[in-house]
Amino acid sequence: MHFRALVVDRQEEKVESSVQTVEEARLPEGDLLVKVAYSSINYKDALALEPDGRIVGRYPHIPGIDAAGEVVKSSDKRFKPGGKVIVTGYGFGVSQHGGLSEFARIPADWAVPLPKGLTEREAMALGTAGLTAAMSVQKLQDNGISPSSGPVVVTGASGGVGTLAVSMLARLGYEVEAVSGKQEAQARLLALGAARVLPREELLPEELRPLDKQRWTGAIDCVGGAMLACVLSRMKYGGAVAACGVTSGAELPASVFPFILRGVSLHGIDSVWASRGLRVKLWKRMATDLKPRRLEELISEIELTEVPQAAKELLRGASSGRKVVVLDSGER
Repeated sequence: MHFRALVVDRQEEKVESSVQTVEEARLPEGDLLVKVAYSSINYKDALALEPDGRIVGRYPHIPGIDAAGEVVKSSDKRFKPGGKVIVTGYGFGVSQHGGLSEFARIPADWAVPLPKGLTEREAMALGTAGLTAAMSVQKLQDNGISPSSGPVVVTGASGGVGTLAVSMLARLGYEVEAVSGKQEAQARLLALGAARVLPREELLPEELRPLDKQRWTGAIDCVGGAMLACVLSRMKYGGAVAACGVTSGAELPASVFPFILRGVSLHGIDSVWASRGLRVKLWKRMATDLKPRRLEELISEIELTEVPQAAKELLRGASSGRKVVVLDSGER
C-alpha cells in the first residue's frame, strides 16, 4: 500500500519538508493501523520542520503529534476495524512517525476512542492543545476552584491552548480574564466568553513585587517567565495555578512568598505522558461540558501541502485559531 505523507529530511544543516508517496513498510510496528482523516498543526510540529527545532531525533521523519481517524487493522481486542480513534502524545510525531500522513501505525495504548459528541474534525480542532487546556481546567477543579470562588486568569489567551481554555472555563460559568498581546484577538476572546481582555503589559510591570494585590483565585498560564511570576504574586489566598507553557521563557523570577504566605499552589501540566485513564475521561468531557462554544469559528482547514507555510506562521506568532489538516476529505 502507498499513501501520501509530509516527510521531513535533513542533509547536514539543511532541513527540508515535502509531501511524498510513502510505502506502508516505512511505518513503525504497532497494534493499530489508522486511516487518518484529520491532523492539526501544533508548536512541536512547527519545530519539527526547523533545523534547530530539537524535536526530531531521526530522519527522514513524518511529523504530526495529533491524528483522528478510522482503525483499518487491529491486533488489540479493545479496537475493531471501523472504530474511530484519537491519537495524541507519547512518542507520536516525535520519536516515531506521526499524523501528518494518510495512514499511521501505533501502539493500541496510544489510542483513545472518539467519544460521542465529537467528530474527527472537531477532535483535531482540539487536539493536544485541547487536551492540555482540559487538563488545566481539571487541575483547577481538583483544587476546589469553582465559578463561585472568584475570577480566574488565562495568559497567552490568543494561542491554541489559551483560546480553548478561555472557552472551556467560560462555558463552565467562570469569570475569565484573558491576557493577550494581540489587539485583533480581543473581539474573539470576548465572543468566546471572556469577561475582560487584559493587555500583556499589565502583567509585565517594570518592577515585579513578590506579593501584589490579590486578584485571582485560579490561573492557567501558557506563557511562563516573568508573566507567571506576576500571576503568582496576584493570586488570592489558597489559589491554584496550572502552568502549561513557556513561550516567554523557562526562567521563573518569583519568590516563595505566594506559596508560604498565601498558600498558593503551582501545578505543572504535561499532556504528553498523561495516563490513558485521564485522557479517556477528558476527551469525554471535551465532547460534553468542556466542548468549547463556537468551536467551528476557531477552525481553518488546510491541505497537507500547506503545512510548511502554516508552521512558519505559527512560529512567528502570525497564526490564529486552530489549523486542521485534511487528510481524508471524505470523512465518514
